[in-house]
Amino acid sequence: MTKTAPEFFGTTEAELQATNAIWTAREIAQQPVMLQRTHALVAGLHAQLQAFVAPIAGNPAARVILTGAGTSAYIGQCLAPLLDRRLTARVDAVPTTDLVCAPQLYLDPEQPLLLVSFGRSGNSPESIAAVELAESLVRDVRHLVVTCNAQGKLASAPVAHAMTIQLPDETHDTSFAMTSSFSCMMYATAAALLPAGELDARIDPIAQATEAVIEDALPLLQTLANAHHDRVVYLGSGLFQGLAREATLKLGELTNGAVATCYDSPLGFRHGPKTFVTGDTLVVVFVSNDPYTRRYDHDLIDELRRDGVAARVIEISAQPRASALADTLAVPGLEHASDLDLLWPYIAAAQIYAFLHSRVRGVTPDNPNPAGIVNRVVQGVQLYALEA
Repeated sequence: MTKTAPEFFGTTEAELQATNAIWTAREIAQQPVMLQRTHALVAGLHAQLQAFVAPIAGNPAARVILTGAGTSAYIGQCLAPLLDRRLTARVDAVPTTDLVCAPQLYLDPEQPLLLVSFGRSGNSPESIAAVELAESLVRDVRHLVVTCNAQGKLASAPVAHAMTIQLPDETHDTSFAMTSSFSCMMYATAAALLPAGELDARIDPIAQATEAVIEDALPLLQTLANAHHDRVVYLGSGLFQGLAREATLKLGELTNGAVATCYDSPLGFRHGPKTFVTGDTLVVVFVSNDPYTRRYDHDLIDELRRDGVAARVIEISAQPRASALADTLAVPGLEHASDLDLLWPYIAAAQIYAFLHSRVRGVTPDNPNPAGIVNRVVQGVQLYALEA
């Protein structure tokens, strides 16, 4: 009996290795398993985590800042609206790239602070600088580090009050683009800051839905990639606006800037950004499960289709509409889930599309910019001392 060669997204492992695409494919595909492992890891730390964050998270006069650069910053933008509602303290997403260049706007010396720092490698210069600035400027500060690299500088920063969530080694993505590192750092943070056990019954459906997208969405996503659209828009309301931003970055990175991208909320898109749409534009909307929010999502989707300008309008939805099945990527098993739970299968779809589109354009996903204009760990950052 002939053994079938391993495949990822319709391509053999050998071919992916030969075309410098294997790591990106593996790291997208491993997410359901890595999410399960991340859940188990955080569950084992939850009592310790809650004791560490409670003095800040439970203080109405305190602040939680979710911070990182690039993809890591978008973790915070996805989670901050929800966590701000669920924690007693104020919760904001502030990229390290904003915090480092204007700390006086974000760091109040007298306001207790929990700085939650995300880092795949933990070696981005802005990440280290943000920790140092918070430590030097804020009287009462704690640091929660969520990282994929135990050897990174972020995990060993010399601060007085710190705790690290060290994710499985496999999440330290080898590929240029962050995929499983993004999804697992996002899951770890939600699991750490929400009450103990809240996600216990939800992790299996989340992982299964993400697996279903990885296994079943290839025909539609390959068709979209083959269409070779030169412009792509991602739209999302609420938690999904941060996800839309990450989706545009993933496509821009993996196609080496060959595709012009735009992101917004469905309501915000009408206020000018809609002019981005041309006859070669693909529009993708992350549809909310909230019945109120979903009405706004559907209104914009239907309007774009009536306009007849965009090449195609795709909705990614856990509640597909019978009238739009041909233009819907349906996510199974989460019909009644919170929008939080949809973050992981939704971003898997965007990652796969970016990977496939990269290959259609002849780009090598594992290293899409061989000229080194951009790098896996950012280079060329000059940091300056903050004058008293």
